[in-house]
Amino acid sequence: MTALATRLLDAARPTDLDAAVDLLRAGRLVAVPTETVYGLAADARQPAAVRAIFAAKGRPPDHPLIVHLAEAAALPQWASHVPAAAWRLAEAFWPGPLTLLLPRRPEVAADAAGGRPSLGLRVPAHPVLREVLQRLDGGLAAPSANPYQRLSPTTAAQVLAGLDGRIDAVLDGGPCSVGLESTIVDLTADAPRIVRAGPITRAALEAVLGTPVAFPRAHAVAVSGNQAVHYRPRTPLRVLPRAELERRLAALAPEARIALAHLDLDPARLPPVVVQAVRMPGDKPGYARALYATLHALDASGADAIWLQQPPQDEDWRDVNDRLARAAGGDISAA
Repeated sequence: MTALATRLLDAARPTDLDAAVDLLRAGRLVAVPTETVYGLAADARQPAAVRAIFAAKGRPPDHPLIVHLAEAAALPQWASHVPAAAWRLAEAFWPGPLTLLLPRRPEVAADAAGGRPSLGLRVPAHPVLREVLQRLDGGLAAPSANPYQRLSPTTAAQVLAGLDGRIDAVLDGGPCSVGLESTIVDLTADAPRIVRAGPITRAALEAVLGTPVAFPRAHAVAVSGNQAVHYRPRTPLRVLPRAELERRLAALAPEARIALAHLDLDPARLPPVVVQAVRMPGDKPGYARALYATLHALDASGADAIWLQQPPQDEDWRDVNDRLARAAGGDISAA
């Protein structure tokens, strides 16, 4: 791939916002802010532009993307059937971190769908991206703006660290307020089911739908971000319960170099092998918002490994634990 001169655009400057919209109209790639993570956006109605996303990320072309829309009213332009459940969920949670998997209209977005008959659709909440979508009057395919299987970015600087020279521009809209990827709900079958854990919980979905929502640990639906190994730092990551974490820290050789993310350890009692330590927020929204930023920082610490104290295992934390399981490649010790 020929190196590009990646531009850093400031969403607060009208001329920079104009430039981002012009690039997207021209079929170019622009990383854009969402409330979840930064997305690598291309016009979903331009197949060559969508294919360029896969090339820039190094992502397999059969791995589906999510198409972002300005309004729920646009759903019938992309989905061949919009069930009543989709409209109820859209009214309750859009704009916001919920993606609906619906049957795709055959004539649209085949490349964004990875050639599959279904398509993930979402109305994001970030005001910058909403302005861009309103001005484009279409849809933007936008997976996370990072090299394939690496940590998702929640700032423009993190996007540049991974994709500088591979995309046309980054539109800086500040840090992401949610920090984890959206919940994906499959509505292509008779009963709704969650196929990627996210900020919108099963309890919240069931309260709106008035019906059970399946939440299987494993499923056969291919959706964005569901590889067993994904969202990974370059430094090996281990997730350990507190007692096991303390035991292993005490047993390390003096020359070890560990970067640590924990919930409630005493900083004064950490051994010298810990070269950088971050105390994570104890509340779920705060933890989720801080997770990728913390992993980016620890990944840059020069440590030999990142060790992370296992967070709570409640269902409301399932999205956090899902991302950590993928980031650790299964290297998670049982409590």
